[in-house]
Amino acid sequence: MYKIDFNNPINVHFIGIGGISMSGLAEILIKEGFKVTGSDMKASEITDQLFDMGALINIGQRATNITDDIDLIIYTAAIHEDNEEFAAAKQKGIPMLTRAQLLGQIMANYKYSVAVSGTHGKTTTTSMLSYILLEGDLDPTISVGGMIDAIGGNIRVGKSEYFVTEACEYTNSFHAFSPQISIILNVDADHLDFFSGIEEIAESFHTFATKTPSSGLVVVNGDMDYFDTVTRDLDCRIVTFGEAATNNYSASNISFDAFGHPTYTLVIDGKEITDITLNVFGKHNVYNSLSAIAVALELGIPMDAIKAGLLSCKGADRRFQYKGTILDNVKVMDDYAHHPTEIAATLAAAKNTEYNELWCVFQPHTYTRTYALLDEFANALKVCDHVIIADIYAAREKDNGLVSSKDLADKIAAFGTDAFYLPSFNDIENYLLKNCKKNDLLITMGAGNVDSIGNELVKK
Repeated sequence: MYKIDFNNPINVHFIGIGGISMSGLAEILIKEGFKVTGSDMKASEITDQLFDMGALINIGQRATNITDDIDLIIYTAAIHEDNEEFAAAKQKGIPMLTRAQLLGQIMANYKYSVAVSGTHGKTTTTSMLSYILLEGDLDPTISVGGMIDAIGGNIRVGKSEYFVTEACEYTNSFHAFSPQISIILNVDADHLDFFSGIEEIAESFHTFATKTPSSGLVVVNGDMDYFDTVTRDLDCRIVTFGEAATNNYSASNISFDAFGHPTYTLVIDGKEITDITLNVFGKHNVYNSLSAIAVALELGIPMDAIKAGLLSCKGADRRFQYKGTILDNVKVMDDYAHHPTEIAATLAAAKNTEYNELWCVFQPHTYTRTYALLDEFANALKVCDHVIIADIYAAREKDNGLVSSKDLADKIAAFGTDAFYLPSFNDIENYLLKNCKKNDLLITMGAGNVDSIGNELVKK
């Protein structure tokens, strides 16, 4: 594998530079003195920001973008060999690294590197830990898969030995990491276009866990299925967190305010320590915060700074994010949930808030996931009063003809829930404006562009 010498900046080209994670890595290299070029299929606020920082951005991916002065190519799992730039780089013999391989090499430059993994909750937990590190004045470098207010984006380049990042399991990309501290939030069936099933996913998380050195620490959900698989034969320290009181870190006396924000008593090794209040929603975030607290205490951060950091963390964009109100006090929220477990957690969080009836506009994400988990999606969404299903967001896939949004709507309706499919965002917006009533709660949900519905509604 090609190794970057960070003391000798070179010319690096990113294929797909406008992605949330790719743009963050590009920004780190720019600030480290590298010359950065890149391409994306369309211009965006992210590409504009990188251009302002000095990156040369090409809109459209063409072989001519791969010039002879490029020293290294970075690409994502979404880029395949038929991509013009990928093929041109191969033909020219330019060294290539995946996004994860680059992130792993960046991580190796830091003494205190933390990688946050899990099928769900990575971005929120990384955000929590980021706020704590900032509150503790540790000047961290941060790479997160969403926009967070504290750093004005998804990346922060610090000058200390502290680094925190998300670690994604898709295509086993997190196997390129070697963190000093690893968080494993949960293991669930997802990305079934790549993994054969939950057993292979659990084995992938085990391989990731083995990347933590014997001098390091794995902070892991002690309640999750496949705990034994993931943690077997590890030679580093293991700390557990979760709902069960037998975990090293747990919570008691959980309560919620009128906005769904939890307060709980932190319990460490069976001893009640202090009360913690969060500024994010839902019981699931209580357990996410326990993992962040465990890491923060490992790093020697005082409890007062931990509590202040958690309280100031409102999460990342698109995590039960308030967008505004429409009509007669109909609150509009948006959430990135695109897996049944995530949907169930978000809707459970919504139940802790005050509203009349609950509306959910859900945009399924990828045909593979929708087909494999159709019954689970229906079961998670049936708790709403009204569900509108938008067209499936294809992302990296093509329509396989095996499943449709109407199939999902029909499954939900079979439970007795008012559920149906509407083909266009404009149709959905018009229907909501005609049918939402006073004090209803509307959640747009999914990992695609469904958030644009809420954005448009609150403008009207």
